[in-house]
Amino acid sequence: MPELPEVEVVRRGLDEHIVGRVLETVTLSGLRVARRHLAGPDDLAARLTGSHVGAARRRGKYLWLQVSPPGQDPLALVVHLGMSGQLLVQAADAPAEKHLHARLDLSDGRQLRFVDQRTFGGLALTELAPSRHDGVAVPEPVTHIAPDPFEPTYDPARVVRVLKTRHSAVKRALLDQGLVSGIGNIYADEALWLAGLHGQRYAADLSKPALGRLLGHARDVMGRALEAGGTSFDTLYVNVNGASGYFERSLNAYGRQGLPCRRCGALMRREAFMNRSSFSCPRCQVRPRYPAP
Repeated sequence: MPELPEVEVVRRGLDEHIVGRVLETVTLSGLRVARRHLAGPDDLAARLTGSHVGAARRRGKYLWLQVSPPGQDPLALVVHLGMSGQLLVQAADAPAEKHLHARLDLSDGRQLRFVDQRTFGGLALTELAPSRHDGVAVPEPVTHIAPDPFEPTYDPARVVRVLKTRHSAVKRALLDQGLVSGIGNIYADEALWLAGLHGQRYAADLSKPALGRLLGHARDVMGRALEAGGTSFDTLYVNVNGASGYFERSLNAYGRQGLPCRRCGALMRREAFMNRSSFSCPRCQVRPRYPAP
């Protein structure tokens, strides 16, 4: 599933190619692509037709287009990429992709296409509402999501203060999107490796400077991934031009079980964590003696 850097790469592509255009016609195939839009696909297509695209926005791993139907206030077209969703900008006469679920004809003659092999993704139109955290206008389903480390309203000192109250695994806290958004499993493992911390350490047991460094590492590693076009482990993640990211070549922890630690040479380990996998170095990141809840 794409994480913050991958979603930001897609957002930047949309900002370059889609913002400022009008959605002249919208064609949806099947019901699943609009299953999160409760009024159904026909309503979604009708309400989007003729809309002006004013902005491409993101908070954490959530992506949306700010669209203005004729004579109406702006709305949010939320794009759920799911496990395999792709947004592609194509010529209108380009051959249809095998798993094409939506075509949005643009006023410049091109198409924005939503392709989704595994069909976990989709589109939904929703109202904008103030975020509970900073008052920024976001889609209503995203109001509980905290700012991510790249937003102007992100306050790392506040996040550190909250982390110091958490008597739970620090990795679990990093993945709490209501505390700080956008840090997913891959980049949490990378930040913990850089900090030399095991993910099951209690957040409350760490010093404020250590927590601050950990958050800084998370931002830095996601920034480097963004510069590399994101992290892609298969061909299903691409940007709007169909290109994959290549940051996986620079990963220090995630997916490296059995390989030497790039810092000390010990063989990296894989552990189960919250129905996922965690990767760490047994020498650089000593597992705590207590079991984290």
